[in-house]
Amino acid sequence: MLKWDGFNEAIIGIGERCGQDDIIVYSLDKMTKVFMDANDVDEEEAMEYISFNVLGAWIGEQTPIIVTTGPEGITDEPDGQFELEIDQPTKGIK
Repeated sequence: MLKWDGFNEAIIGIGERCGQDDIIVYSLDKMTKVFMDANDVDEEEAMEYISFNVLGAWIGEQTPIIVTTGPEGITDEPDGQFELEIDQPTKGIK
């Protein structure tokens, strides 16, 4: 199983998928805290790094899963699907 370097403390489990290899599952909240502590940065800097270097990376079928815990911001839609409402920055939008 592939792991993200430096984030062992943020592992919350193993993901099982039918017909595919198991993959490691991380908590985004825990990853943020681990990065902040290890690099002496604030939450915004940690999220910027994680967004670009972890969430934005595809390293193949074994790419670990990153979980955003809730239920805050998660809505149940009439079609049975779920949506995660994330506040998006409005910088530059008029």
